[in-house]
Amino acid sequence: MVIILLFNSLNYLIFLPLVFTMFILTNSKYRWLILLIASYYFYMSWNPAYILLIVISTIISYLTALKMGKISEKADRKPYLYMSLFLNLGLLFIFKYYNFFNDSLTHYLSLPMYLPTFDLLLPVGISFYTFQALSYTIDVYRSTKEPEKHFGIYALYVSFFPQLVAGPIERSTHLLPQFREKYKFNYGKTVSGLRLILWGFFLKLAIADNVAPIVNAIYNNVHDYTGAPLIIATIFFAYQIFCDFAGYSYIAIGSARILGFDLMDNFKSPYMSRSFSEFWRRWHISLSTWFRDYLYIPLGGNRVSKLRHSLNLFIVFLVSGLWHGANWTFIIWGGIHGAYLVVENTIMQLLNGKELKSNIFLDILKVMVVFSFVSFAWIFFRANDISDALYVCTHLFTGIFSTPASEVLEKFYSLGFGAYLFLKIVGSIAILEFVHLMQITRFGKCNALKTYARWPIYYFLIFWILLNGAFQSNEFIYFQF
Repeated sequence: MVIILLFNSLNYLIFLPLVFTMFILTNSKYRWLILLIASYYFYMSWNPAYILLIVISTIISYLTALKMGKISEKADRKPYLYMSLFLNLGLLFIFKYYNFFNDSLTHYLSLPMYLPTFDLLLPVGISFYTFQALSYTIDVYRSTKEPEKHFGIYALYVSFFPQLVAGPIERSTHLLPQFREKYKFNYGKTVSGLRLILWGFFLKLAIADNVAPIVNAIYNNVHDYTGAPLIIATIFFAYQIFCDFAGYSYIAIGSARILGFDLMDNFKSPYMSRSFSEFWRRWHISLSTWFRDYLYIPLGGNRVSKLRHSLNLFIVFLVSGLWHGANWTFIIWGGIHGAYLVVENTIMQLLNGKELKSNIFLDILKVMVVFSFVSFAWIFFRANDISDALYVCTHLFTGIFSTPASEVLEKFYSLGFGAYLFLKIVGSIAILEFVHLMQITRFGKCNALKTYARWPIYYFLIFWILLNGAFQSNEFIYFQF
């Protein structure tokens, strides 16, 4: 029997040290093989059959890159680039988007098309490893990366288990060379990795999994609520989606760091952003930079007319929304963020690029405004369908001032959520925001603290997780993307 290896499970806490032990005891010449076997086993713990998709994607991008590497003229490399794009994106389309587009064409557009539907499970992480393989192919086409001739090492790049199912989406120019470097144990790097894993567990167990039951209870029955419960559920989801995804990223980066590999940062205190453009420099960085380098810039970026620039931004965010899921709610979510950036850029152009003189009160106001608008967009991301999302939008402030607080509390108590749950959620979020404040100040470097100051922090986080964490081994939200 294959055991599912969720990061937030005891199984993974056994798996990672076992892989690390085998890794350091193996001859450096064959360490890639240990990691490749571990990565394939890690992925097969969800659905063994879908490992074939990773292997097929790996073979396609590996062979097309080899062919491009033998061709000097860029124009002559295009057929192999198109072949890789078509085949890889074709697999992604069939498993993730075919039924969505089929239903949309037949129902929303009322077209006389009756194509068969496929009863397929969405392969875990298919969007992540597909984009990672595509970035390698495009890099080789652009001659910014030499083709990797060692198939095993390239297969490891596509399937490296810490970031396989939910990123960060690594670039071949950054990760591939690391698999050829000789491993040397580094105490500082190992401690740093463990610290990131601990912080990831705090985000996932103490915040994301604690707010999830409240968010699910309300958003799965939105028509039973108005006003305050919808606002609370929306704000809680903003923290759930961040802590769930960032928690995964920190555990992934920490796990890789213990093994001697550096993965790119994926989050940098995004809810401290003072503008929407800053938010997207801090949120899901590996995806936003992927779209910047492989879609936004090829479309012309900002080196075009103002109207075309706005269109480029809107296209990128619509595609980003579609990347997240085969549902119109995700596309609308992406469109909303595209609109935010277009409006923001327009305002900056009217101000001739000059921002208002910064001060702490204005910065706090900017952070609150950005967080509020980002949270509003999350409504469409979380809602089960467009109808539910529109209901939440139109009833968000209904009775907000006329409904007694006791009645709001009674609604939550009727769902089984007591005061203690709210207190530990608020307490955990307060710790998170305190850390974010420290990270954007000169006190943000934990390494700068003396040992006697760091260890009490570690013990406090461990104690808080054990006391207030939710230990149901819930899957991470981004596994569905």
